[in-house]
Amino acid sequence: MILTDTHTHLYSKEFDSNRNDLIQQAIDSGITRLFMPNVDSESIPGMFQVEKQFPNNCFAMMGLHPCSVGAKYQQELQVVEYWLNKRKFVAIGEIGIDLYWDKTFFEQQQDAFRMQIQLAKKYNLPYVIHSRNSFDEVFEIVSEFKNDNIKAIFHCFSGNIEQAEKVIDLGNFKLGIGGVVTFKNSGLDKVVEAIDLKHLVLETDAPYLAPIPHRGKTNNPEYLILIAKKIAEIKNISLEEVVEVTTQNSKDIFGC
Repeated sequence: MILTDTHTHLYSKEFDSNRNDLIQQAIDSGITRLFMPNVDSESIPGMFQVEKQFPNNCFAMMGLHPCSVGAKYQQELQVVEYWLNKRKFVAIGEIGIDLYWDKTFFEQQQDAFRMQIQLAKKYNLPYVIHSRNSFDEVFEIVSEFKNDNIKAIFHCFSGNIEQAEKVIDLGNFKLGIGGVVTFKNSGLDKVVEAIDLKHLVLETDAPYLAPIPHRGKTNNPEYLILIAKKIAEIKNISLEEVVEVTTQNSKDIFGC
């Protein structure tokens, strides 16, 4: 089986002590495709280093995370486009709006989000969306580009069925399902049960949002199998089917 983690921060400092071992363990367990979203200019060197060490398994995105959008966000976006001009990436990400931690730069987040979707269009790349406490605000902006046929993933989707259907209706979008689907009373199990597997991709968001029974601890890519097993259980299908379909879905988005 070839499993795909469509969203993992392998360059994070939480992995400094055992990064290579964790990645190799994931690969050995069948998780051979690991997609890394960028955060800001400071995370780029570490991301590139992981990619260099595991060139056949770890794939870099380029983007500015909404939580890194501040007064100098336009300078950060210049760095993003510098790298997009310099080399290939699998996607623009992670981009979007975050209204959970701080709303100070809400307008700047909106501007940065629009600008990076335009970069996705310019460079013919999919994009990966962060939408914590901001689904409506994100969807409004995404809808402005719905006729451009740009592919995208709603990372860490944790909305309701109505919101899931709105995303699916956009046509070229997948829902990123991670550890939250294993949480008791999250409600995400009902969403997963109701929608077709062809709309889903798997992710860990490591080192964040570890699934049960590791909730509250450092997440790692090897836990992706727990998410896949939970989806198989919810939908009453085989693990192999979950793995095969979600990996193909990831290929449909990233083109690789």
